[in-house]
Amino acid sequence: MRIAHLVVAFALAVNVSACATTGVLGATRAENAQANEFGNYLSARFAASEHNLKDAAAYYRASLSDDPANPQLLALSFFFATSSGDIETAGRLAARVVAATPDDRAGRLTLAVVAMRHRNYGDARKQIALSAKGPFSSLTVALLDGWAAAGMGDKAAAKADLAALRAQGGVDAMSMFHLALLSEFVGETELADASYLNAMNEGASPRVIDAYGRFLERGGRATDATAFYTKYSTDAGIKQIAMRGLARLKAGRKPDALVSTPEEGAAEALFGIASALTDQNSVDVSILYLRLALYMRPSLDLGAVLLADRLEGLQKYEDAIVVYRSVERDSPYYRLSGVEIALDEARLGKNDVAIADLKALSAADPNDIEAWTALGDTYRSTEKYAEASAAYDHAIALLQPSSAEDWPIYFARAVSEEGAKNWNAAEVDLKKALQLAPDEPAVLNYLGYSYVDQNRNIQEALAMLEKAHTLKPSDGYIADSVGWAYFKLGRFADAAKALENAVELVPGDPTINDHLGDAYWHVGRKLDAQFQWNHALAFGPDDTQKSVIEKKLKDGLAAGDKPH
Repeated sequence: MRIAHLVVAFALAVNVSACATTGVLGATRAENAQANEFGNYLSARFAASEHNLKDAAAYYRASLSDDPANPQLLALSFFFATSSGDIETAGRLAARVVAATPDDRAGRLTLAVVAMRHRNYGDARKQIALSAKGPFSSLTVALLDGWAAAGMGDKAAAKADLAALRAQGGVDAMSMFHLALLSEFVGETELADASYLNAMNEGASPRVIDAYGRFLERGGRATDATAFYTKYSTDAGIKQIAMRGLARLKAGRKPDALVSTPEEGAAEALFGIASALTDQNSVDVSILYLRLALYMRPSLDLGAVLLADRLEGLQKYEDAIVVYRSVERDSPYYRLSGVEIALDEARLGKNDVAIADLKALSAADPNDIEAWTALGDTYRSTEKYAEASAAYDHAIALLQPSSAEDWPIYFARAVSEEGAKNWNAAEVDLKKALQLAPDEPAVLNYLGYSYVDQNRNIQEALAMLEKAHTLKPSDGYIADSVGWAYFKLGRFADAAKALENAVELVPGDPTINDHLGDAYWHVGRKLDAQFQWNHALAFGPDDTQKSVIEKKLKDGLAAGDKPH
């Protein structure tokens, strides 16, 4: 935020200066020009730090116009043009990048992508050949060159690229998948069939399933396709693909191949690489690859979903909503996108809009578990616990039967039921969640702490909490729960030790500091107790807790006082 204030202050200073020096027009113009240059650069840096990709791209381009020979500004303008999705501009900037650095990987890749989009496959291969090579880039180079070669009708070169890729090791699933796609594209159906099966042996991803199902349908193998789709019709991540395939078979309609053109194949390759970049340090590269993929194939709906997910990871929820809205209504990911839009609206504080959208989605398809669950989550986040419980009721009724992965729905309903002052129902759901996920620290902690707080089943609760602490020793709230259970059992020395650990892990929590103060008091460390209670007050407890702490600071704790 300091940069933003500097920009505003600088702009104000420039305006005042302009008014005061109207008598020296030449100097004022020069100063204003310099001020604009500096303002553009500061605004660009601030936008980049906030991951405002379009603003960063615009301001860096303005800075580059002010200083066109600056290689750093050229590189940043190019990067943010690509990351914001303005690939045509990025292509023009890439030409300037490679003029200065002929083997620049990102520049050559972008120029190859632009050439692929315009079906200039020979130029795409030329750009790829001029790129610097490295362990990571070799994967991209082989896949894009293979598809460009296929576009030129050079089957041998395409297969050679994939053979070189497989020789590197570690990318068998991707190389097999693209060998299958390429073989189908050039009409080698037997090799395509075998390669699809090999790719599925490496991992049955939604894209592989979709591609092979379409391949079976297009080959007139209706019986095989029906059996294949039926096998995956209950898999949550693939169900929509399978159901659409079965619907096509029933209607006698044949689909397009998953990849019908070389540029679609290249887009699929970049999407596959981007989806493998899952760590936080790779987010920017993943976004860049997804933008390039969607430029070549705007209808790559799963690519749009993944891009929106990456933007959500940067807390750019408005940008994510824009991308989700690009998913077409006939896509198997349309409803998923609708749910995610509503969740992002809730994250932006637009809870009423989110609830209205989710109610419309669940009314349109009452069997959509994700929509009901998201509706429950949104109600719960606004403390409308009765409404949240009712939404979770619909979701749980659709679970046939419940499996280990369903524990979060029972847990969420339990939290809502407790919020609605219905502990008995909450306890039933917590026990169900624990039955489904006996080693889930969140459930162990919630149920265990609830028992401790109610002075019930404390020995049983302690066993749960100690297990949770073993499973997640760095969680300060679980450490606090363990300490509070010791406290309730009168094991004050153990409580103090556990709560000291909790305060180290979460130093700014008023409840944990309050608990530690109580434990210190009971082991005779009364000055330390008052110190912790004062800390608890400083960290903003609610009004009820505040009055209790103030009373303890005034009167202390009597030996027979029950912990609150």
